[in-house]
Amino acid sequence: MRHSRLRVLPLCLAIAGTAHAQQIAPSSTATWALCALPDTLPMLVSPTPAGVGRDSAPTDVSADALDVRKSEETIFSGTVQLQHADQWLGTDRLTYTHTDERFVTEGPVKYQDQHLRLTADKARGDQKAETLDLDNAIYQFNQDPGNGRADAVHMHGSVGTLDGATYSTCPPGQRQWEFSASRITVNQDTKTGVAHNVLLRLGGIPVIWLPVVSFPTDDKRRSGILSPSIGRDDRNGLDISVPVYLNLAPNYDATLTPRWLSKRGLMLEGEFRYLSERSSGKFTGTWLPNDDITGRDRSLINFDHRTWLNEHWSASANINRVSDRNYLGDFGDSIANTSVSLLSSEAGFFGRGRYWTASLSSEVWQIANPLLPDGSEPYRRLPRLQASAHKPLAPWLEVGVDAEAVRFTHDSLAGGQRVDLEPYLAFYFGGSSWYADPKLAWRYTSYSLDRDFTSVPDRNPRRSLPILSLDAGAYFEREFDWGGRSMLQTLEPRLFYLRVPYRNQDDIPLFDTRELTFDWASLFRDNRFGGADRQADANQLTLALTSRLLSTADGRERISASVGRISYFNAPRVALGSIPASDNGSDWVTQVDWSINDDWSVGVTEQWDPDHRQTDLSSVHSQLRLHDGAIINAAYRYRRNSLEQTDLSFVVPVNPNWSLYGRWNYSLRDNQTIEALGGFQWKSCCVSVRLLGRQYIRSFDSRQNLGLYLEIELNGLGSFGRDTARLLDNAILGYAR
Repeated sequence: MRHSRLRVLPLCLAIAGTAHAQQIAPSSTATWALCALPDTLPMLVSPTPAGVGRDSAPTDVSADALDVRKSEETIFSGTVQLQHADQWLGTDRLTYTHTDERFVTEGPVKYQDQHLRLTADKARGDQKAETLDLDNAIYQFNQDPGNGRADAVHMHGSVGTLDGATYSTCPPGQRQWEFSASRITVNQDTKTGVAHNVLLRLGGIPVIWLPVVSFPTDDKRRSGILSPSIGRDDRNGLDISVPVYLNLAPNYDATLTPRWLSKRGLMLEGEFRYLSERSSGKFTGTWLPNDDITGRDRSLINFDHRTWLNEHWSASANINRVSDRNYLGDFGDSIANTSVSLLSSEAGFFGRGRYWTASLSSEVWQIANPLLPDGSEPYRRLPRLQASAHKPLAPWLEVGVDAEAVRFTHDSLAGGQRVDLEPYLAFYFGGSSWYADPKLAWRYTSYSLDRDFTSVPDRNPRRSLPILSLDAGAYFEREFDWGGRSMLQTLEPRLFYLRVPYRNQDDIPLFDTRELTFDWASLFRDNRFGGADRQADANQLTLALTSRLLSTADGRERISASVGRISYFNAPRVALGSIPASDNGSDWVTQVDWSINDDWSVGVTEQWDPDHRQTDLSSVHSQLRLHDGAIINAAYRYRRNSLEQTDLSFVVPVNPNWSLYGRWNYSLRDNQTIEALGGFQWKSCCVSVRLLGRQYIRSFDSRQNLGLYLEIELNGLGSFGRDTARLLDNAILGYAR
């Protein structure tokens, strides 16, 4: 039967929001499979489709018996069920008094909706006063393992109170962690909650107690204290950070992090983020007054901003400064940070259209390595104007130009201006299995050097020359059977001819030009130098060949092999310093990638110098992925007169609960460890513990640092300790938490 005046269900179901407020940070990765006894509430009824709306849905009441002998009350008995959209309530007996609109249940109460299910020993309510009381409530969320109980629940309008409440993502009886509070008050109007006498237990042992905790009941941001970070290393000692989040406005916020370093003192870290209709950015800074080791103030500033002016133009800035050259070595937590030699800061206007790009920017540098001498930083670009445009005149013809104008300044070196222009014509010919792309360009570069530039005889040098190239190739393929599998083999020859006449450039200064690292892409470049101060002469031909094996069943590439070399018709004459060039040709470059199966891959790169019969570069890397989630990486890297390293890393699950991590990066050339990392993870359905030990080089003088990282993650709540995710992601290729 249907009873339109009975509002028991809407009132009773307000408890769902109150209980759900305890679920602070649900975890989508939590799994009950790791819990031996997932003793939780079963689903009470079949879930109702989520599309059913509550606002317009009626409340249906059914019962085995209905007693209306008394005009002032109605008694439902037997199997009493109330259904309102996705919300369901069940009990054995319910008495409803019409005069004062009160109700009471006799026997257990059960409730379920899309998000939560719960049971209680008894329920009492007053619909006029909009109050509801539940005794001994036990709840369980539907979408994740969050569950708990409360001795008593009291609802008054939009305000709910839970006395003697608990919350955990661990199943009952296996409380590896649990939050408890003597009282939790939730206001659904303000979407906030306050818990009193809060206690966190790990394995039944109290570890954190707080007299009062305020928390949000929705996904909106709120000010408050975030999870602390705890670690230790040799250079800083015990390292404790406690972030404080400040929700200042809907479009900007801040995080202030007091960080105590036992060997250095108290550091303050800050981050301010903002977002508007056209702009976004972040300001990050640190400040350590009177470092106990160095005796001076230490600081870092980073400002990253971008403004969209219109559909084509934007303005951006990325400013980086440190107080001293040792800052990154002392406070960086990775090799990528501690090995930084120069910090760049850039700001400017940037534009992009269908056929053009342009920018007006400035760039300065700061030395961040104590081993670099004063004055060794690159020239400042104050300012730099860049533009490029291209226009298709036909499907086979394109005209374009690349242009740059720069003003170079330096504190200890003479500067000047440079203008570089390169108009070109590009042709595109080809078919379904071949292509031939000639390109004709003219490069003009002129300088206006400062008066104190005495190292060259002419303060207005110029360089002008044509650049002719032809890039051509073809694609051949055949199908064949390999071990019962249908395969497709391709054969892809490629030819690249480059002709650039020689120009003597010894009198042209070097502002920002360096020789590019030779690799596979170098076989097809029109200049082996980066920057406009040098244009390499060339009369050369690149011959390259690539072959691939692909599975026709899924299109996956199983093997890819490439080999190529530049042959010189005339030996290159333009060089930086005394760098010699071979009279015959470049190194042979070979690349092979082999997917042995779906889980095992091997890659090899080799550069062979035929003139001196020696290897200039060699690298081998392999990755093995096993079905249990194990990852094993092994690599060898060699560059003549520069480095020779081995690198081994792995993630190995020992069983569903235990995993081992490790990395060993070793320099054979220097006979020392670059980075060694080892540790383990233990996890259950509701707790993860990671402990890592790490030794790594933290400065260019090969000083070693030893760090210890402990992280405890409570599924459904958060983590505290040192964040290990970024560390493991950088150290172990393919790692994913």
